[in-house]
Amino acid sequence: MRIPDLLAPEGVVAHLRGANKKQVLQELARHAAEVTGLEERAIFEALLERERLGTTGVGHGIAIPHAKLPRLDRLHGLFARLDQAIDFDAIDEQPVDLLFVLLAPESAGADHLKALARVSRLLRNQGVCEKLRGADGPEAIYALLSESESSQAA
Repeated sequence: MRIPDLLAPEGVVAHLRGANKKQVLQELARHAAEVTGLEERAIFEALLERERLGTTGVGHGIAIPHAKLPRLDRLHGLFARLDQAIDFDAIDEQPVDLLFVLLAPESAGADHLKALARVSRLLRNQGVCEKLRGADGPEAIYALLSESESSQAA
């Protein structure tokens, strides 16, 4: 599973705004609804429910909110860069500014876990994250995510 298989160019948000975790999840759900065709409310509630189980803030300014949803036909990704880092209850207690949302069908099973691992591996690379933080717009961010992913494939 490659990043371009999960993330379409229209799934990149270069300037997301939100004052807190809940607002950011609402904005992410709004964008994800446009990409997936699912209801914004259903996406938001699924992401919020997952956060109640434990934070998806993995540290170093990164969060990987994810959820399984009925009526989803395949895995979908959404990448967002926040204009202002926020408290996301991350495991290292640092504010988050880069988010990769992963939405999966309820039947995804191992594919969902493989996709989470791929995204996590990519975003653990500090060099990639610094480039993402400095990229000009959604096209540049998408290119970085796609290129970085292919250069790590081995």
